[in-house]
Amino acid sequence: MNETRGNAGGNDPEVLDSNVLDSSRPDSSSPDPGTLDWSKGGGLLPAVVQDAATLRVLMLGWMNHAALAATLDLGLVTFFSRSRGRLWTKGERSGNALELVSLRADCDRDTLLVLARPRGPTCHLLRPSCFPDAPGAALAELDVLLAERECERPPGSYTTQLFESGVRRIAQKVGEEGVETALAAVAEDDAALLGEAADLAYHLLVLLRSRGLGLADLERRLAARRTGAPSP
Repeated sequence: MNETRGNAGGNDPEVLDSNVLDSSRPDSSSPDPGTLDWSKGGGLLPAVVQDAATLRVLMLGWMNHAALAATLDLGLVTFFSRSRGRLWTKGERSGNALELVSLRADCDRDTLLVLARPRGPTCHLLRPSCFPDAPGAALAELDVLLAERECERPPGSYTTQLFESGVRRIAQKVGEEGVETALAAVAEDDAALLGEAADLAYHLLVLLRSRGLGLADLERRLAARRTGAPSP
């Protein structure tokens, strides 16, 4: 990040129309560019990129109007390079692109949060993230791993054995782990409770995967209940 700022405004021939927000991309609620505060950074906004599946922070880049327009139009995360003074789409040379999932502005409207699906390592050092110690969401990372296991079925894997045993057996395991979790809580053994709860969460995610579902589907259902149901 040793870039020196170029003329962001001078390289901005294309200003995004405020109504051109709903492209064919999965998310259609991107911020109206006209409401963003472009003044603080000389026409540039910092854009924090997270892995949409694991929520791990992948990198920080800069966007001007044209970069934001290109990102929404292409469905690929595009930045303004301060050192080169031009737009660049992540992965345009390496192929390690970032597929846009959603884009949000912060409360001050001067910073962007980009959720993306990485095609390969994001960092130029071939690491998943430019922040090697950046944590991800444990359940989300587990869900991604389970999806890989379901597809690849590596021999000797307990997860592979579960998938091959079928839905009934997996459902039975969820029931067993649920009972063990409840018993640990009744026994007031918090260490055991956490261990059993982790086992329960794992088997529940396997069960969802066996039915073609995942953590994202569960999160959507919870979000729908939160917004649509009356307060408890």
